[in-house]
Amino acid sequence: MRNFYGRFLNRYAKRYIGYVVGVVLGGLLWACQPRNEVIKPSADASTVDASVALHWMDLFLKIEQYAPGYRPPVAARTLGYIGLAAYETIVPASATYQSIATKLPGLSVPTIDAGKSYRWDIALNEVYYLTMKGFFPHITDADKAKIENLYKSLLTNAVGTADELDRSKQFGQAVATAVLAYAKTDVAGDAAYLRNQPSDYVPPAGVGKWLPTAPDYSRALLPYWGKVRTFVAGDADKLAKPPLAYSTNVTSTLFAQGLEIYSATTPLSREQQWIGEFWSDDIYKLTFEPAGRWLAIAQQVVRKERASLEKAVYTYAKVGIGLSDIGVACWNSKYVYNIERPITYIRRTIDPTWRTRLNNPITILEGITPPFPAYPSGHSCFGAAAAEVLTDIYGATYAMTDHCHEGRTEFNGTPRSYNSFYEMAQENAYSRVLLGVHYRMDCEEGLRMGYSIGRKVNQLAWKK
Repeated sequence: MRNFYGRFLNRYAKRYIGYVVGVVLGGLLWACQPRNEVIKPSADASTVDASVALHWMDLFLKIEQYAPGYRPPVAARTLGYIGLAAYETIVPASATYQSIATKLPGLSVPTIDAGKSYRWDIALNEVYYLTMKGFFPHITDADKAKIENLYKSLLTNAVGTADELDRSKQFGQAVATAVLAYAKTDVAGDAAYLRNQPSDYVPPAGVGKWLPTAPDYSRALLPYWGKVRTFVAGDADKLAKPPLAYSTNVTSTLFAQGLEIYSATTPLSREQQWIGEFWSDDIYKLTFEPAGRWLAIAQQVVRKERASLEKAVYTYAKVGIGLSDIGVACWNSKYVYNIERPITYIRRTIDPTWRTRLNNPITILEGITPPFPAYPSGHSCFGAAAAEVLTDIYGATYAMTDHCHEGRTEFNGTPRSYNSFYEMAQENAYSRVLLGVHYRMDCEEGLRMGYSIGRKVNQLAWKK
Protein backbone atom coordinates (compact mmCIF):
# COMPACT_ATOMS: atom_id res chain seq x y z
CA MET A 1 0.00 0.00 0.00
CA ARG A 2 2.86 2.43 0.84
CA ASN A 3 4.45 1.67 -2.56
CA PHE A 4 1.17 2.50 -4.29
CA TYR A 5 0.86 5.89 -2.62
CA GLY A 6 4.54 6.62 -3.25
CA ARG A 7 4.05 6.10 -6.97
CA PHE A 8 0.90 8.20 -6.90
CA LEU A 9 2.63 11.16 -5.20
CA ASN A 10 5.83 11.16 -7.17
CA ARG A 11 5.27 9.02 -10.23
CA TYR A 12 7.90 10.38 -12.55
CA ALA A 13 10.74 10.75 -10.02
CA LYS A 14 10.14 7.24 -8.77
CA ARG A 15 10.05 5.87 -12.29
CA TYR A 16 13.42 7.46 -13.13
CA ILE A 17 15.11 6.31 -9.92
CA GLY A 18 13.67 2.81 -10.34
CA TYR A 19 15.06 2.64 -13.86
CA VAL A 20 18.58 3.59 -12.76
CA VAL A 21 18.58 1.25 -9.79
CA GLY A 22 17.19 -1.55 -11.92
CA VAL A 23 19.92 -1.20 -14.48
CA VAL A 24 22.67 -1.21 -11.85
CA LEU A 25 21.27 -4.13 -9.86
CA GLY A 26 20.49 -6.07 -13.00
CA GLY A 27 24.09 -5.74 -14.13
CA LEU A 28 25.41 -6.87 -10.77
CA LEU A 29 23.10 -9.88 -10.63
CA TRP A 30 23.98 -10.89 -14.19
CA ALA A 31 27.66 -10.72 -13.36
CA CYS A 32 27.19 -13.07 -10.38
CA GLN A 33 25.12 -15.69 -12.22
CA PRO A 34 26.50 -18.77 -13.97
CA ARG A 35 26.41 -18.01 -17.69
CA ASN A 36 24.26 -21.00 -18.67
CA GLU A 37 21.57 -20.96 -15.93
CA VAL A 38 19.11 -18.42 -14.64
CA ILE A 39 18.17 -19.21 -11.04
CA LYS A 40 14.72 -18.13 -9.94
CA PRO A 41 13.44 -18.03 -6.36
CA SER A 42 10.76 -20.55 -5.41
CA ALA A 43 7.30 -19.01 -5.18
CA ASP A 44 5.78 -18.48 -1.74
CA ALA A 45 2.86 -20.90 -1.19
CA SER A 46 0.99 -18.19 0.68
CA THR A 47 0.42 -16.43 -2.65
CA VAL A 48 -1.01 -19.46 -4.46
CA ASP A 49 -4.75 -20.13 -4.25
CA ALA A 50 -6.11 -23.37 -2.80
CA SER A 51 -8.11 -24.48 -5.86
CA VAL A 52 -6.06 -27.62 -6.56
CA ALA A 53 -6.41 -28.86 -2.97
CA LEU A 54 -10.11 -28.00 -2.89
CA HIS A 55 -10.82 -29.92 -6.09
CA TRP A 56 -9.05 -33.03 -4.82
CA MET A 57 -10.68 -32.97 -1.41
CA ASP A 58 -14.08 -32.58 -3.05
CA LEU A 59 -13.32 -35.67 -5.09
CA PHE A 60 -12.14 -37.54 -2.01
CA LEU A 61 -15.55 -37.03 -0.41
CA LYS A 62 -17.28 -38.41 -3.50
CA ILE A 63 -14.96 -41.39 -3.83
CA GLU A 64 -14.95 -42.49 -0.19
CA GLN A 65 -18.75 -42.42 -0.07
CA TYR A 66 -18.88 -45.40 -2.43
CA ALA A 67 -15.51 -47.08 -1.82
CA PRO A 68 -16.04 -50.63 -0.49
CA GLY A 69 -14.80 -51.03 3.06
CA TYR A 70 -14.28 -47.33 3.64
CA ARG A 71 -15.94 -47.04 7.00
CA PRO A 72 -15.06 -44.29 9.53
CA PRO A 73 -11.60 -45.27 10.85
CA VAL A 74 -10.39 -46.42 7.43
CA ALA A 75 -11.38 -43.14 5.77
CA ALA A 76 -9.83 -41.18 8.65
CA ARG A 77 -6.51 -42.99 8.25
CA THR A 78 -6.44 -42.29 4.52
CA LEU A 79 -7.17 -38.62 5.16
CA GLY A 80 -4.24 -38.55 7.57
CA TYR A 81 -1.74 -39.87 5.04
CA ILE A 82 -3.02 -37.89 2.06
CA GLY A 83 -3.04 -34.74 4.19
CA LEU A 84 0.51 -35.43 5.35
CA ALA A 85 1.76 -35.97 1.78
CA ALA A 86 0.17 -32.74 0.57
CA TYR A 87 1.56 -30.77 3.50
CA GLU A 88 5.10 -32.08 3.04
CA THR A 89 4.91 -31.11 -0.64
CA ILE A 90 4.06 -27.50 0.13
CA VAL A 91 6.23 -26.68 3.16
CA PRO A 92 9.38 -26.05 1.09
CA ALA A 93 7.50 -23.09 -0.40
CA SER A 94 6.26 -21.75 2.94
CA ALA A 95 7.73 -19.05 5.13
CA THR A 96 5.38 -20.11 7.94
CA TYR A 97 5.17 -23.90 8.07
CA GLN A 98 7.83 -26.58 8.35
CA SER A 99 8.12 -30.32 7.83
CA ILE A 100 6.90 -32.64 10.57
CA ALA A 101 8.46 -35.74 8.98
CA THR A 102 11.20 -35.91 11.61
CA LYS A 103 8.50 -36.41 14.25
CA LEU A 104 7.30 -39.57 12.51
CA PRO A 105 9.83 -42.40 12.93
CA GLY A 106 10.47 -44.23 9.68
CA LEU A 107 9.33 -41.44 7.38
CA SER A 108 11.85 -39.69 5.12
CA VAL A 109 10.61 -37.17 2.57
CA PRO A 110 12.57 -35.82 -0.41
CA THR A 111 13.79 -32.25 -0.62
CA ILE A 112 13.67 -29.68 -3.42
CA ASP A 113 16.63 -28.41 -5.40
CA ALA A 114 17.60 -25.20 -3.64
CA GLY A 115 17.23 -22.12 -5.80
CA LYS A 116 15.21 -23.86 -8.48
CA SER A 117 11.69 -22.71 -9.29
CA TYR A 118 8.65 -24.96 -8.81
CA ARG A 119 5.00 -24.88 -9.66
CA TRP A 120 3.50 -25.91 -6.34
CA ASP A 121 0.04 -26.50 -7.75
CA ILE A 122 1.54 -28.94 -10.25
CA ALA A 123 3.57 -30.74 -7.57
CA LEU A 124 0.47 -30.99 -5.40
CA ASN A 125 -1.62 -32.31 -8.27
CA GLU A 126 0.86 -35.19 -8.63
CA VAL A 127 0.69 -35.96 -4.91
CA TYR A 128 -3.08 -36.08 -4.77
CA TYR A 129 -3.28 -38.10 -7.97
CA LEU A 130 -0.85 -40.78 -6.82
CA THR A 131 -2.08 -41.02 -3.22
CA MET A 132 -5.71 -41.23 -4.30
CA LYS A 133 -4.82 -44.08 -6.64
CA GLY A 134 -2.71 -45.68 -3.93
CA PHE A 135 -5.41 -45.65 -1.26
CA PHE A 136 -8.34 -46.44 -3.60
CA PRO A 137 -7.11 -49.25 -5.89
CA HIS A 138 -10.34 -51.21 -5.45
CA ILE A 139 -12.95 -48.67 -6.56
CA THR A 140 -15.10 -48.90 -9.69
CA ASP A 141 -13.75 -48.03 -13.12
CA ALA A 142 -16.09 -45.05 -13.18
CA ASP A 143 -14.56 -43.66 -9.98
CA LYS A 144 -11.05 -44.38 -11.22
CA ALA A 145 -11.92 -42.35 -14.30
CA LYS A 146 -12.90 -39.42 -12.07
CA ILE A 147 -9.42 -39.46 -10.56
CA GLU A 148 -7.81 -39.55 -14.01
CA ASN A 149 -10.05 -36.81 -15.37
CA LEU A 150 -9.41 -34.43 -12.48
CA TYR A 151 -5.67 -34.97 -12.73
CA LYS A 152 -5.64 -34.20 -16.46
CA SER A 153 -7.97 -31.22 -16.16
CA LEU A 154 -5.70 -29.56 -13.58
CA LEU A 155 -2.75 -30.00 -15.93
CA THR A 156 -4.55 -28.47 -18.90
CA ASN A 157 -3.71 -24.85 -18.11
CA ALA A 158 -0.38 -25.47 -16.37
CA VAL A 159 1.92 -22.46 -16.57
CA GLY A 160 5.71 -22.67 -16.54
CA THR A 161 8.71 -23.74 -18.54
CA ALA A 162 9.07 -27.38 -19.49
CA ASP A 163 11.93 -27.83 -16.99
CA GLU A 164 9.91 -26.16 -14.23
CA LEU A 165 6.86 -28.31 -14.82
CA ASP A 166 8.88 -31.50 -15.06
CA ARG A 167 10.79 -30.68 -11.88
CA SER A 168 7.53 -29.96 -10.05
CA LYS A 169 5.96 -33.21 -11.19
CA GLN A 170 9.00 -35.22 -10.13
CA PHE A 171 9.01 -33.66 -6.68
CA GLY A 172 5.32 -34.37 -6.16
CA GLN A 173 5.79 -37.94 -7.34
CA ALA A 174 8.72 -38.44 -4.96
CA VAL A 175 6.77 -37.18 -1.94
CA ALA A 176 3.74 -39.32 -2.79
CA THR A 177 5.93 -42.41 -3.23
CA ALA A 178 7.62 -41.82 0.14
CA VAL A 179 4.36 -41.37 2.04
CA LEU A 180 2.65 -44.33 0.37
CA ALA A 181 5.63 -46.53 1.25
CA TYR A 182 5.50 -45.26 4.83
CA ALA A 183 1.77 -46.04 5.06
CA LYS A 184 2.40 -49.62 3.92
CA THR A 185 4.76 -50.24 6.84
CA ASP A 186 1.69 -49.96 9.09
CA VAL A 187 0.62 -53.57 8.62
CA ALA A 188 -2.55 -53.34 10.71
CA GLY A 189 -3.86 -50.38 8.75
CA ASP A 190 -2.66 -51.12 5.23
CA ALA A 191 -5.55 -52.17 2.93
CA ALA A 192 -7.76 -52.73 5.98
CA TYR A 193 -10.84 -52.00 3.86
CA LEU A 194 -10.44 -55.60 2.65
CA ARG A 195 -10.97 -57.03 6.15
CA ASN A 196 -13.60 -54.83 7.76
CA GLN A 197 -15.57 -57.55 9.53
CA PRO A 198 -13.19 -60.48 10.12
CA SER A 199 -14.85 -63.81 10.73
CA ASP A 200 -12.21 -64.85 13.25
CA TYR A 201 -13.31 -62.24 15.80
CA VAL A 202 -15.52 -63.63 18.58
CA PRO A 203 -17.06 -61.04 20.93
CA PRO A 204 -16.33 -61.76 24.60
CA ALA A 205 -19.30 -63.15 26.51
CA GLY A 206 -20.62 -61.56 29.68
CA VAL A 207 -23.35 -59.45 31.21
CA GLY A 208 -23.51 -56.05 29.56
CA LYS A 209 -21.06 -57.02 26.80
CA TRP A 210 -21.64 -56.14 23.16
CA LEU A 211 -23.23 -58.60 20.78
CA PRO A 212 -24.45 -58.01 17.20
CA THR A 213 -27.69 -56.06 17.28
CA ALA A 214 -31.06 -56.00 15.53
CA PRO A 215 -32.24 -55.74 12.86
CA ASP A 216 -29.32 -57.04 10.76
CA TYR A 217 -27.01 -58.56 13.43
CA SER A 218 -23.85 -57.65 11.51
CA ARG A 219 -20.43 -58.89 12.64
CA ALA A 220 -18.08 -56.56 14.51
CA LEU A 221 -16.56 -53.78 12.39
CA LEU A 222 -12.75 -53.42 12.59
CA PRO A 223 -12.22 -55.14 15.95
CA TYR A 224 -8.41 -54.98 15.55
CA TRP A 225 -8.17 -51.31 14.59
CA GLY A 226 -6.54 -50.44 17.90
CA LYS A 227 -3.31 -51.95 16.52
CA VAL A 228 -3.08 -49.37 13.72
CA ARG A 229 -0.14 -46.97 13.92
CA THR A 230 -0.86 -43.47 15.17
CA PHE A 231 0.81 -40.18 14.31
CA VAL A 232 0.84 -38.47 17.72
CA ALA A 233 -1.33 -40.53 20.09
CA GLY A 234 0.41 -42.75 22.63
CA ASP A 235 -0.90 -45.84 24.42
CA ALA A 236 -2.44 -43.77 27.22
CA ASP A 237 -4.35 -41.67 24.67
CA LYS A 238 -5.82 -44.81 23.14
CA LEU A 239 -7.62 -45.97 26.30
CA ALA A 240 -10.86 -44.37 27.41
CA LYS A 241 -11.65 -43.91 31.07
CA PRO A 242 -13.59 -46.84 32.56
CA PRO A 243 -17.31 -46.68 31.72
CA LEU A 244 -20.19 -46.77 34.18
CA ALA A 245 -20.61 -50.06 35.98
CA TYR A 246 -23.27 -52.30 34.50
CA SER A 247 -26.52 -52.32 36.45
CA THR A 248 -30.21 -52.87 35.80
CA ASN A 249 -31.17 -51.26 39.09
CA VAL A 250 -33.60 -48.42 38.47
CA THR A 251 -31.59 -46.21 40.81
CA SER A 252 -28.31 -46.73 38.92
CA THR A 253 -26.72 -44.11 36.68
CA LEU A 254 -26.64 -46.52 33.74
CA PHE A 255 -30.38 -47.10 34.01
CA ALA A 256 -30.91 -43.34 34.13
CA GLN A 257 -28.95 -42.98 30.91
CA GLY A 258 -30.94 -45.75 29.26
CA LEU A 259 -34.13 -44.06 30.38
CA GLU A 260 -32.88 -40.73 29.01
CA ILE A 261 -32.56 -42.29 25.56
CA TYR A 262 -35.93 -43.98 25.79
CA SER A 263 -37.70 -40.80 26.93
CA ALA A 264 -36.01 -38.60 24.30
CA THR A 265 -36.86 -40.94 21.45
CA THR A 266 -40.45 -41.78 22.39
CA PRO A 267 -41.25 -39.83 20.34
CA LEU A 268 -38.62 -37.47 18.90
CA SER A 269 -39.65 -33.87 18.41
CA ARG A 270 -39.20 -32.39 14.95
CA GLU A 271 -36.14 -30.43 16.15
CA GLN A 272 -34.60 -33.51 17.75
CA GLN A 273 -35.13 -35.56 14.60
CA TRP A 274 -33.51 -32.80 12.53
CA ILE A 275 -30.45 -32.77 14.81
CA GLY A 276 -30.18 -36.55 14.84
CA GLU A 277 -30.42 -36.95 11.07
CA PHE A 278 -28.31 -33.88 10.31
CA TRP A 279 -25.29 -35.46 12.00
CA SER A 280 -25.98 -39.13 11.26
CA ASP A 281 -23.54 -39.78 8.35
CA ASP A 282 -23.89 -43.48 9.07
CA ILE A 283 -25.15 -44.93 5.84
CA TYR A 284 -22.74 -46.38 3.26
CA LYS A 285 -23.45 -45.02 -0.24
CA LEU A 286 -25.83 -42.38 1.13
CA THR A 287 -23.51 -39.83 2.74
CA PHE A 288 -19.84 -39.45 3.49
CA GLU A 289 -18.96 -41.21 6.77
CA PRO A 290 -18.42 -39.38 10.12
CA ALA A 291 -14.72 -38.61 9.58
CA GLY A 292 -15.39 -37.38 6.05
CA ARG A 293 -18.11 -35.10 7.43
CA TRP A 294 -15.45 -33.06 9.20
CA LEU A 295 -13.41 -32.77 6.02
CA ALA A 296 -16.57 -31.45 4.37
CA ILE A 297 -16.84 -28.88 7.17
CA ALA A 298 -13.18 -27.92 6.71
CA GLN A 299 -13.83 -27.53 2.97
CA GLN A 300 -16.53 -24.97 3.70
CA VAL A 301 -14.18 -23.04 5.98
CA VAL A 302 -11.32 -23.02 3.46
CA ARG A 303 -13.67 -21.69 0.79
CA LYS A 304 -15.27 -19.13 3.08
CA GLU A 305 -11.87 -17.81 4.15
CA ARG A 306 -10.40 -17.99 0.66
CA ALA A 307 -7.42 -19.64 2.30
CA SER A 308 -4.08 -19.78 0.54
CA LEU A 309 -2.71 -23.09 -0.66
CA GLU A 310 -0.37 -23.40 2.30
CA LYS A 311 -3.12 -22.74 4.84
CA ALA A 312 -5.48 -25.14 3.10
CA VAL A 313 -3.04 -28.07 3.14
CA TYR A 314 -2.07 -27.19 6.72
CA THR A 315 -5.76 -27.40 7.64
CA TYR A 316 -6.25 -30.73 5.87
CA ALA A 317 -3.10 -32.24 7.36
CA LYS A 318 -4.04 -31.36 10.93
CA VAL A 319 -7.66 -32.43 10.53
CA GLY A 320 -6.63 -35.68 8.82
CA ILE A 321 -4.01 -36.63 11.39
CA GLY A 322 -6.39 -35.81 14.23
CA LEU A 323 -9.19 -37.88 12.71
CA SER A 324 -6.85 -40.78 12.00
CA ASP A 325 -5.47 -40.93 15.54
CA ILE A 326 -8.80 -40.54 17.27
CA GLY A 327 -10.20 -43.30 15.07
CA VAL A 328 -7.51 -45.66 16.36
CA ALA A 329 -8.01 -44.56 19.96
CA CYS A 330 -11.79 -44.82 19.81
CA TRP A 331 -11.87 -48.26 18.21
CA ASN A 332 -9.19 -49.51 20.56
CA SER A 333 -11.30 -48.51 23.54
CA LYS A 334 -14.49 -49.91 22.03
CA TYR A 335 -13.01 -53.39 21.93
CA VAL A 336 -11.23 -53.09 25.27
CA TYR A 337 -14.50 -52.43 27.13
CA ASN A 338 -17.02 -54.08 24.74
CA ILE A 339 -20.03 -52.24 26.16
CA GLU A 340 -23.41 -53.30 24.78
CA ARG A 341 -25.48 -50.89 22.74
CA PRO A 342 -28.50 -49.06 24.19
CA ILE A 343 -30.90 -51.13 22.07
CA THR A 344 -29.84 -54.28 23.92
CA TYR A 345 -30.01 -52.64 27.34
CA ILE A 346 -33.32 -50.84 26.78
CA ARG A 347 -35.04 -53.93 25.42
CA ARG A 348 -33.85 -55.88 28.45
CA THR A 349 -34.74 -53.33 31.14
CA ILE A 350 -37.38 -50.91 29.81
CA ASP A 351 -39.25 -51.86 26.62
CA PRO A 352 -38.66 -55.11 24.66
CA THR A 353 -40.19 -53.55 21.51
CA TRP A 354 -38.10 -50.34 21.42
CA ARG A 355 -35.87 -49.58 18.45
CA THR A 356 -33.44 -46.83 17.52
CA ARG A 357 -34.37 -43.84 15.37
CA LEU A 358 -31.60 -44.49 12.86
CA ASN A 359 -32.87 -45.81 9.51
CA ASN A 360 -31.18 -46.92 6.30
CA PRO A 361 -33.06 -45.63 3.23
CA ILE A 362 -30.88 -47.74 0.92
CA THR A 363 -31.49 -51.16 2.50
CA ILE A 364 -34.91 -50.07 3.87
CA LEU A 365 -33.89 -51.22 7.34
CA GLU A 366 -35.34 -49.27 10.26
CA GLY A 367 -34.07 -49.01 13.80
CA ILE A 368 -30.45 -49.91 13.00
CA THR A 369 -27.37 -49.62 15.20
CA PRO A 370 -23.75 -49.45 13.95
CA PRO A 371 -22.05 -52.87 14.26
CA PHE A 372 -19.54 -52.29 17.05
CA PRO A 373 -19.51 -51.66 20.81
CA ALA A 374 -21.00 -48.48 22.23
CA TYR A 375 -18.28 -46.96 24.40
CA PRO A 376 -16.96 -44.43 23.47
CA SER A 377 -18.95 -42.78 20.68
CA GLY A 378 -17.12 -42.60 17.35
CA HIS A 379 -19.07 -39.56 16.13
CA SER A 380 -18.22 -37.73 19.35
CA CYS A 381 -14.54 -38.67 19.09
CA PHE A 382 -14.20 -37.56 15.47
CA GLY A 383 -16.11 -34.33 16.03
CA ALA A 384 -14.11 -33.29 19.08
CA ALA A 385 -10.71 -33.99 17.48
CA ALA A 386 -11.62 -32.02 14.36
CA ALA A 387 -13.18 -29.18 16.37
CA GLU A 388 -10.05 -28.83 18.50
CA VAL A 389 -7.83 -28.62 15.43
CA LEU A 390 -10.09 -26.26 13.49
CA THR A 391 -10.42 -24.00 16.54
CA ASP A 392 -6.63 -23.78 16.79
CA ILE A 393 -6.45 -22.62 13.17
CA TYR A 394 -9.53 -20.42 12.79
CA GLY A 395 -10.40 -19.34 16.33
CA ALA A 396 -12.66 -20.21 19.26
CA THR A 397 -15.53 -18.00 18.10
CA TYR A 398 -15.60 -19.00 14.45
CA ALA A 399 -19.24 -18.87 13.37
CA MET A 400 -20.47 -20.79 10.35
CA THR A 401 -23.48 -22.39 8.74
CA ASP A 402 -23.00 -26.05 7.83
CA HIS A 403 -24.35 -26.82 4.35
CA CYS A 404 -23.09 -30.42 4.23
CA HIS A 405 -26.50 -31.98 3.57
CA GLU A 406 -28.27 -29.12 1.89
CA GLY A 407 -30.70 -30.33 -0.76
CA ARG A 408 -31.02 -33.92 0.47
CA THR A 409 -34.45 -35.54 0.27
CA GLU A 410 -33.88 -38.70 2.34
CA PHE A 411 -33.83 -36.64 5.55
CA ASN A 412 -33.89 -33.03 6.70
CA GLY A 413 -30.59 -31.60 5.42
CA THR A 414 -31.53 -27.96 5.99
CA PRO A 415 -28.32 -26.09 6.95
CA ARG A 416 -27.74 -25.37 10.63
CA SER A 417 -25.75 -22.45 12.06
CA TYR A 418 -23.21 -22.50 14.90
CA ASN A 419 -21.11 -20.03 16.88
CA SER A 420 -18.04 -22.25 17.16
CA PHE A 421 -16.56 -25.58 16.17
CA TYR A 422 -16.98 -26.72 19.78
CA GLU A 423 -20.70 -26.06 19.54
CA MET A 424 -20.81 -28.19 16.40
CA ALA A 425 -18.92 -31.02 18.09
CA GLN A 426 -21.22 -30.98 21.10
CA GLU A 427 -24.40 -31.07 19.02
CA ASN A 428 -22.89 -33.82 16.88
CA ALA A 429 -22.26 -35.85 20.06
CA TYR A 430 -25.73 -35.20 21.48
CA SER A 431 -27.31 -36.32 18.19
CA ARG A 432 -26.24 -39.89 18.96
CA VAL A 433 -28.37 -39.92 22.12
CA LEU A 434 -31.34 -38.62 20.15
CA LEU A 435 -31.00 -41.41 17.60
CA GLY A 436 -30.77 -43.96 20.42
CA VAL A 437 -27.43 -45.44 19.38
CA HIS A 438 -25.31 -44.12 22.29
CA TYR A 439 -25.51 -43.49 26.00
CA ARG A 440 -24.59 -40.06 27.32
CA MET A 441 -21.41 -41.57 28.82
CA ASP A 442 -20.30 -42.68 25.35
CA CYS A 443 -20.62 -39.17 24.01
CA GLU A 444 -19.03 -37.39 26.95
CA GLU A 445 -16.00 -39.65 26.91
CA GLY A 446 -15.77 -39.39 23.13
CA LEU A 447 -15.62 -35.61 23.41
CA ARG A 448 -12.94 -35.78 26.09
CA MET A 449 -10.76 -38.17 24.10
CA GLY A 450 -11.18 -36.20 20.88
CA TYR A 451 -10.29 -32.87 22.45
CA SER A 452 -7.24 -34.44 24.08
CA ILE A 453 -5.87 -35.94 20.86
CA GLY A 454 -6.71 -32.76 18.93
CA ARG A 455 -4.53 -30.82 21.36
CA LYS A 456 -1.66 -33.23 20.78
CA VAL A 457 -1.95 -32.65 17.05
CA ASN A 458 -1.88 -28.90 17.66
CA GLN A 459 1.29 -29.26 19.75
CA LEU A 460 3.32 -30.67 16.86
CA ALA A 461 5.97 -28.24 15.60
CA TRP A 462 4.00 -27.14 12.55
CA LYS A 463 5.30 -23.58 12.40
CA LYS A 464 8.81 -22.22 12.03
